[in-house]
Amino acid sequence: MDWSKIWESVTEWVMNTGIKIVIGLLVLFIAFRIINHFGKKLQKLNEKTSKLDKTLAKTLIYVGKVVLKCLVAVCVIGYVGIDTSGITALIASLGVCVGLAVNGALGNIAGGVLILVTRPFRVDDFIELAGYSGVVEDIRLCHTRICTLDNKVVYVPNGVASGANVVNYSEKEFRRVDLEFEISEEENFEDAKKILNDIVASHELIMHDMDNTVRVCGATDNGVVICCRAWVKNADYWTVFFDLREEAKRRFDEADIEFPYEQMDVRVIDKREREAR
Repeated sequence: MDWSKIWESVTEWVMNTGIKIVIGLLVLFIAFRIINHFGKKLQKLNEKTSKLDKTLAKTLIYVGKVVLKCLVAVCVIGYVGIDTSGITALIASLGVCVGLAVNGALGNIAGGVLILVTRPFRVDDFIELAGYSGVVEDIRLCHTRICTLDNKVVYVPNGVASGANVVNYSEKEFRRVDLEFEISEEENFEDAKKILNDIVASHELIMHDMDNTVRVCGATDNGVVICCRAWVKNADYWTVFFDLREEAKRRFDEADIEFPYEQMDVRVIDKREREAR
């Protein structure tokens, strides 16, 4: 075995291919860092200028980053000396196989495109989707990420999201708080209505120039139901919701207006009484 020739071959490989591999890895690292950096810069610039919809901008930037990274990787592979035509053919073949295997994923991608085009909801909207309620954090090509009120993160496939019923609570500027208060039938419902009207009229976050309503809307076996409808800005919904409930309970207690409680009459029959029958 001629060690000198082996060493010469190893040295030649290191000086040519080895250096190219190191340079290629260095280029990949630097290029990926630059692409990520400019992606973040573009996203922040769009948030400041608002020239493009936030949802669409985030998705386009994400797709652009992936495409650029793939192009850089292919260029580096060609620089190292690997025939990229074979890689291209392999990628095409794998694409066909993967496309057949992940038909559901392709449906999710199509659903993501449909969501971006029709825009039933956007990033930062509060929605109800697929049985979950929360704020839309991100819309990717394959899934939509929702953060629920108790800080859980839900990933909904876009194939489901594009075909499901969506309730968008953020699309309109104003939202109505709907509350129902049930009082005992012995109580004067006019007094209860006056208390609720006073609460609505005095709350600073309620839109007083809109159609706020306090009316009797039904009756049950235990009492009378009074509906309270108050219009608020979207951001103030939950604040007003809890304020009205708490203030109504306090004011009703002060006025000695009782809430009904379900009652059950139980009659115990003595054994001798049953036998006498």
